[in-house]
Amino acid sequence: MTRLLSHPHRDGAPRLARAGLVQPVAAVLTDRIDDVAVAEAAARMALARRVPLLLIAVMPPHVRRSSLGPASAAVRAVLARVMPKVGPHATGHIPEVFHLPPGNGPRLAAAKELLALTTRHRAPDVVAARRGPHGLDAFALIEASALRGGPYVHAVAPTSWAPLRSPVPLAGDLPTGSWRGDVQR
Repeated sequence: MTRLLSHPHRDGAPRLARAGLVQPVAAVLTDRIDDVAVAEAAARMALARRVPLLLIAVMPPHVRRSSLGPASAAVRAVLARVMPKVGPHATGHIPEVFHLPPGNGPRLAAAKELLALTTRHRAPDVVAARRGPHGLDAFALIEASALRGGPYVHAVAPTSWAPLRSPVPLAGDLPTGSWRGDVQR
């Protein structure tokens, strides 16, 4: 019997998963602030099912396709933002690239192509942000999935803004001197 992909390494670093007969959970990363929430939701689902993540980095149409692959600098930049949140879950991940089609074609064209990519990887679940590029928001993916009988699409709300949690100095705790940075002599 083979070892499950979700068993943690001894070093604890995130690792690539083998794309065999597993059914990964797909996360659509569109290089927006919502990517962290999408990746965290997908990682929780993958951890519960003991399967790897399919991290799909969506690239704009003006970027050259020949220079992009799962190991290119542009894709690594998109994945680098979510890996600190996904890595501690100790699930494997499969990087993938999706190129937005050029122009503003039919509304569901990009969604259908992305769902075809997830179907090739046998992903039964897709996690996407409610807001996204043209045709790749969660609602367009849900509609395209319903029309073609594709995977189940989970919509993730954007993360709420939270103020910084640094301590505010009290009036008695302020340093002596002026606020303008003048040096006392």
